[in-house]
Amino acid sequence: MATSVPENPFILVDGSSYLFRAFHAPPHLTNSKGEPTGAIYGVVNMLRSLLKRYKPSHMAVVFDAKGKTFRSDIYQDYKANRPPMPDDLRSQIKPLHDIVQAMGLPLLCIDDVEADDVIGTLARQAGDKGRFTLISTGDKDMAQLVNEHVMLINTMTDTLMDPEGVEKKFGVKPNQIIDYLALMGDSSDNIPGLPKVGEKTAQALLQSIPSIDAIYENVDAVTELSFRGAKSMPAKLNEYKEQLLMSRELATIKLDVAMDLQPEELKIQTADSEKLQELYSRCEFRRWLDELMETGAATNQVLGETDGEKPTSDINRDAYGVLMTEKEVSDYITQLNKFDYFAFDTETTSLNYMEAELVGVSLAMAPGEAVYIPVGHDYMEAPDQVGRDWLLEQLKPLLEAEKPQKVGQNLKYDSHILRRYKIRLAGILNDTMLASYVFNSVGSRHDMDTLSLHYLNHKTISFEDIAGKGAKQLTFNQIALEQAGPYAAEDADITYRLHDVLWNKVKETGSELQSVLTDIEVPLVPILCDMEQYGVRIDANLLGKQSQEIAEKLDALEKKAFEIAGEEFNLGSPKQLQRIFFEKLELPIVKKTPKGAPSTAEEVLHELAHDYPLPDVILQHRGLSKLKSTYTDKLPKMINPDTGRVHTSYQQAVTATGRLSSTDPNLQNIPIRTAEGRRVRQAFIPEQGYKIVAIDYSQIELRIMAHLSQDESLLKAFAEGLDIHRATAAEVFGCKADEVSNDQRRQAKAVNFGLIYGMSAFGLARQLGIARHEAQHYMDKYFERFPGVLRYMEDTRKQAKEQGYVKTLFGRRLPLPDIKASNGARRKGAERAAINAPMQGTAADIIKKAMLKVADWIDSNNCQDDVRMLMQVHDELVFEIKESKLTDYIEQLTEVMEKAASLDVPLIAEAGKGNNWDEAH
Repeated sequence: MATSVPENPFILVDGSSYLFRAFHAPPHLTNSKGEPTGAIYGVVNMLRSLLKRYKPSHMAVVFDAKGKTFRSDIYQDYKANRPPMPDDLRSQIKPLHDIVQAMGLPLLCIDDVEADDVIGTLARQAGDKGRFTLISTGDKDMAQLVNEHVMLINTMTDTLMDPEGVEKKFGVKPNQIIDYLALMGDSSDNIPGLPKVGEKTAQALLQSIPSIDAIYENVDAVTELSFRGAKSMPAKLNEYKEQLLMSRELATIKLDVAMDLQPEELKIQTADSEKLQELYSRCEFRRWLDELMETGAATNQVLGETDGEKPTSDINRDAYGVLMTEKEVSDYITQLNKFDYFAFDTETTSLNYMEAELVGVSLAMAPGEAVYIPVGHDYMEAPDQVGRDWLLEQLKPLLEAEKPQKVGQNLKYDSHILRRYKIRLAGILNDTMLASYVFNSVGSRHDMDTLSLHYLNHKTISFEDIAGKGAKQLTFNQIALEQAGPYAAEDADITYRLHDVLWNKVKETGSELQSVLTDIEVPLVPILCDMEQYGVRIDANLLGKQSQEIAEKLDALEKKAFEIAGEEFNLGSPKQLQRIFFEKLELPIVKKTPKGAPSTAEEVLHELAHDYPLPDVILQHRGLSKLKSTYTDKLPKMINPDTGRVHTSYQQAVTATGRLSSTDPNLQNIPIRTAEGRRVRQAFIPEQGYKIVAIDYSQIELRIMAHLSQDESLLKAFAEGLDIHRATAAEVFGCKADEVSNDQRRQAKAVNFGLIYGMSAFGLARQLGIARHEAQHYMDKYFERFPGVLRYMEDTRKQAKEQGYVKTLFGRRLPLPDIKASNGARRKGAERAAINAPMQGTAADIIKKAMLKVADWIDSNNCQDDVRMLMQVHDELVFEIKESKLTDYIEQLTEVMEKAASLDVPLIAEAGKGNNWDEAH
């Protein structure tokens, strides 16, 4: 009996079983075209795992063939209750088969039989020749095949099953599994079995009498057994004998399928790396594509054939140069000045732009013509080596000039580094990260390594390749020049090539999208750099006091939770919450996790909190705990010792809609609806002699809705400066505006914003706490009074389905890869996004255009010392303005922001001022 898997097992994979299981398990992946890829990913991931773990020489992946099998001839209702295969699964079969074959793995589909029969036959043939077989499956039927030569592995649970394991799991021996399955029947395969016989009864029968045949030799002996129903069992056995024997035949895996191939012929072959590259690229399996480019296919690694099989690009790192002397650098700069543009990149000691020091500069004037200039490595300096100060003195005129222009990858970071050395980068032609983002905001990550693989089919040298991993990872200044030179020069070369590809891709889509890149995103780079460099002042003492107060509140909430639960427990433990909620307190189960456990996610707690006290307490505790760890505890530690301020990073290439996001710290997620969140904002303070000023757009997305929908009633309400929610309530409830109650206004506000986010009547009902039919009535009345909005929504859905994307007012494209998905939930989600994205994206474009115009206004009025743009948060810009100029500047800045875009309704900006951000809001 095998207790572990022998070396080099013959592996048989139940491909059909895993395909279905992978389809229903997360993650439910799609590529940028909206094609489902999750099942492919799950099966291929399992195959790769088997290859790497067991390193087999022989293997087969077996799938069910199309059409009926011999079992349907035995019983016409066999598998009759199975629903048709979902389209999202069917579409993944062909590409999965293609990947399996490209990996060099034998793939089998035999007509008239099932994958189980093919696997059973091959396992028997291998066993007859003394070859050990490992069957990878999640199908319990396969337990009948287990013997001293055959073991099962379930890769989803990472469990092995030998004969002892079968008996432990099923309570019967492997040679009894067929009878065990026949007695119980199988609802999924529609095998009838013996009526009202379940797992326990089947076990009790077979543990006392070894087989169905033995049972029928002396049926009356069953009455002597001790299980419930034993006395009446003989009558049932006799009545349903024919059905039981048919069930046994259906449950029996064939061991004699006629096949041309024998186990020894199912040898793993060398992978077709180029085909695999094409397939991984289509599915957008970037990690595997990365591995393929770097070390070759997983199959080839197992076969020991990694050399000469990897896909190659035409990029030659040997052509790169390292400039060590002043003469070499001077000559190169002279050449650079003759070009229209060049690629530029910095190498530094840190990713933190406020701390990083320059180690070297890489430049490229044409594809393949890249150089690295080291100035800050730790190796001993040569007598004529280029110094950092000298290099920056030579580069300053070039980098600060409008011509030649510069291209880079994430040039905001490089701009920060240059600012440390009093150089202000100018003449930016393109940022490849932003070009990729503008071209397809959801298509891929926008880092250089990913873009190189995606657009150039080139695997770049990763930083970990030259610096190592983890705590012992080197900083760039510690890396030897032999490794640093090609790595850095490649960055510039790849950036130059990516610029050519992405510039043309954006250009080919039309002038609108090109304008988003050249007139919004790229010009915003130096402005964001200014804001990040300046930072925002924080009152650390005030935050310290708040942390202490929140700690006391958390302690009180914890005690309250213990009191309600009747015991102490860990409020942060989902398992303990599940036990308290659903076992002890018997709260209703609203939703389950992918593994079938009752969910304690935030949305579930919100729903339960309407009727039960403990979920509400947990929500309060979670909110305060997050506020404490993320802001009141953390912000004081993030104050830069040199500036005395906190410096965030604004991310331009993250959100699908074009909105900026903020990280390290995230200044956009500080709650405004809670007293504690507003108190955190009180810690954001101005410099002495200045005030904090916050200017935000009033109801900007509703105004954009009015402009885009051209609904006459909405246009009129905004033109007349009405309270839009009160005006909506008056229309929906059929009364005068001054008769609208506060509750009616609240409901109208929920409808207004709900429609912007594509909310259904069900969602509106949940939000308002009303019946679904009542919510539907509100929505029907709304569309009756605002028909232009309904027309806009219908037209937008139609356009999204036809084009695969929607656009903002300024031409930014917002891709919707799931808009044609056969999965209803994903498709509905994409339709909701189609309605919301043009409004949210247009609002993002307007705030960015406002930032550009404000920066222009500050420069043209030469008032950089009096007005500083500190933060961008949602539809709001936050400034630090000198007290003596406050009134004039607020008025002028508000006007600038209101003129950032021209809509068919007034664009209104509202300003507030104070001694802190909360006061100004």
